[in-house]
Amino acid sequence: MPELVHYAVADTVATITLDSPHNRNALSRQLVSELVAGLESAAADPGVRVVLITSTGRVFCSGADLSEAAAEGMDEGTRTIVALQRLIVAMDKPVVTRLGGAVRAGGIGIVAASDVVLAAEDATFALTEVKLGLAAAIISLTVHARMHPRAAALTTLGGEVFSGTEAAAYGLVTKAVPADELDAEVAAVCASLATGAPQGLRESKRILNRDLLARIDAHGDEMAQLSSRLFASEEAREAMTAFLSRKK
Repeated sequence: MPELVHYAVADTVATITLDSPHNRNALSRQLVSELVAGLESAAADPGVRVVLITSTGRVFCSGADLSEAAAEGMDEGTRTIVALQRLIVAMDKPVVTRLGGAVRAGGIGIVAASDVVLAAEDATFALTEVKLGLAAAIISLTVHARMHPRAAALTTLGGEVFSGTEAAAYGLVTKAVPADELDAEVAAVCASLATGAPQGLRESKRILNRDLLARIDAHGDEMAQLSSRLFASEEAREAMTAFLSRKK
């Protein structure tokens, strides 16, 4: 299999690029494994001060790989995505995520785990789990810590699409800018963060994310078990099968 995640370092910034167009950057086992490997490489490299997560194509991440989930269940997958969120939150370097297009369901967990998120105003978001008989369980660990409670209720229960501008107002992203200004804004923010001393960045991030990390450790197993149970339910399996049939 060709790699689905690319890793490169330049000017103290490690750029991790999701590139799995065949399933719109869904969180397949391979993509998550390669994303984790990239994050671990950045964490271990003393020359890296900032980590940037971005994507190719028009979709940042479409959420869980429903083909894998329908065929094999999500017992391992839910725990892996909890661990992915924890890695982003706990690593000693700031993680910036760039959103130029759509992000759905489980992909929003990556967004919420990141320290700084910059989105195009016309990027789109949706917590679609409720439409499939699921719940935003494992990503609630980070999403509900970032979003304002009323916004979390509206988007989680409704499952409808909202914009980058709305995501910024809801607290999910740091800033939304016009699409043609996104790359310049990302470059400026990464350059600014990279001026921090390693110790200063490390200790500041630990203070900022202390409560979020404790939340993940306290409730991660519970949310993974709930999510696995919902994925295995008859209602969800029927909904996933219907969704995959429509795609074909």
